[in-house]
Amino acid sequence: MTVDLSELEQFIVEAKSACYVGDGASAAPSRTGAHDLEFHDGRWRYRDSYFGGTDFLGQECVLLDDAPVWAMNYYGYILRPDLIDVAKAGHVIKTALTAMYREGRFLRGFELPVGVFVYADGNTGDVAHFHGLETISLDAEIVYRLDYHGGLVKP
Repeated sequence: MTVDLSELEQFIVEAKSACYVGDGASAAPSRTGAHDLEFHDGRWRYRDSYFGGTDFLGQECVLLDDAPVWAMNYYGYILRPDLIDVAKAGHVIKTALTAMYREGRFLRGFELPVGVFVYADGNTGDVAHFHGLETISLDAEIVYRLDYHGGLVKP
């Protein structure tokens, strides 16, 4: 199956905006103990499934006509719980990602001050194959970190 990369990226941005950032409706967990969010648009389907809260691990998957075509894995954690908690980190992340998604993208780097914190995202590659690092800093010290990687899934 051939996937139009620009259509795929547009769908991923729409899905990410509607799910975690948009406080989307939960879906039935795909695995015991998981938290799942799901989004559909025509032939496209997206699922974000993760474990944990303060420290968390997850996977996003996109299906086209019920066939998996793209996936991303991520692991995030708070480095300095004395300086940031899960609620503050979530606020910073949602604020920054909302601004980035408004630009119609989720890759190619981004930085945004949010209150006393600075959100930064750096990555290499494109929607077909990428890896990156998301951080939140306070006074130039990284207090939260998320590593991610992903790309096309081919049979």
